[in-house]
Amino acid sequence: MNIPRRRKSKDNPYTLGVNNEGKYLVSFKNANNYKVCIEVSYLIYKTLNEFELKDLSQLNEFDRHIEHLDLMENDEILYKRIIKKELSIEEIVNIKISKENLIYAINKLSINQKTRIMKYYFDGKTESDIALEENVTQQSVHIGLKRAIKKLREILKSLEK
Repeated sequence: MNIPRRRKSKDNPYTLGVNNEGKYLVSFKNANNYKVCIEVSYLIYKTLNEFELKDLSQLNEFDRHIEHLDLMENDEILYKRIIKKELSIEEIVNIKISKENLIYAINKLSINQKTRIMKYYFDGKTESDIALEENVTQQSVHIGLKRAIKKLREILKSLEK
């Protein structure tokens, strides 16, 4: 009659058991790495069993609540988790729809507005850079971008309906 096998802490050197005669046993490896099995009283068996159950409880608590990260990698892994947060299916679909709507709306703009939006938001150019390229004033580019954004909002609102 053995007790069920259970998960143990790596620091737990002994194994508990009950033989067919109902005697309580504790087995472990001695200093010479030989397996030793000794008979113990019920009180010692019960005490060791309680310690083992307490260890098991702590292992389960650890599994449920503590991150299993190597201390040297903690910062890097946590940073990646913040940057690459897993998205739900709903969020992925909404992002895809939003992107498609934005592309559709940008394509509805005039060539001049579309070009300025692409240069400013996607190529990272400043209003001054765009003005120099197009040989116009920076104010003209600024006003053109504002109008393009206003038109984009109108197009995107009409798509929501």
